[in-house]
Amino acid sequence: MSRQCLSAGRFDTGGPGEPGGMTSPAGAAAPWTDISVPVDDGLTVFPGTPGFRRERVSDVSQGDDATLSALHLSTHTGTHVDAPAHFLADGDGVDSMDLNRLTGPAKVLDIPGVRRVGAAQLGRFTLVAGDRVLLRTDNSAHDWYRREFDPGYAHLTADGARHLAALGVAAVGIDYLSIGGEGIDNPETHRTLLSAGIAVLEGLDLSRTPGGAYELCCLPLRITGGDGAPARALLRQGASR
Repeated sequence: MSRQCLSAGRFDTGGPGEPGGMTSPAGAAAPWTDISVPVDDGLTVFPGTPGFRRERVSDVSQGDDATLSALHLSTHTGTHVDAPAHFLADGDGVDSMDLNRLTGPAKVLDIPGVRRVGAAQLGRFTLVAGDRVLLRTDNSAHDWYRREFDPGYAHLTADGARHLAALGVAAVGIDYLSIGGEGIDNPETHRTLLSAGIAVLEGLDLSRTPGGAYELCCLPLRITGGDGAPARALLRQGASR
């Protein structure tokens, strides 16, 4: 696996508008910024999927020896990774995915004012095989994960997915619950990316990470045969290919 997830560095876990980590000393690595959304009962979910629920099984404040909770959630809750099995009948589970596709140099692409991100918009950026591409759209203008689900969210079109597949990028992520949108832009976008071996990251919080070069560290839960899994995703500035 890439060394990026193992190297030292400070962490910035502040939310939008909140102070982040301390400034790194001269010569030190830039701080990591948490781009995963907080998981709690108020988290926005995609229509038709179960919401997050935490059940307290035992509690030290009630006299128990330890506090223990049971979690009830979808494999596509909050910030998560889609496995090929999500849209492909014979696709691999999340436990079989190459984690090197989810760790290493990444490019955040600022694409404001566009709801349907296609080949025309992506063509304005210099992208090459092996790139990890994160789409920062108008979804990042607010804390989308605290608001009612927006069916008009910005997304990647099937045409845009074919463009990225032809380039041979390693991963693509977006700042909402789905990489695809309404109609054909949902199943075809997913199938094009996943059948090309492209790792798909969804539900990112890119509000504090403007366009530029970064290092990405994203590790999904190792769910055997899982169609996807929640993940913790981090970025820090300074990476380049």
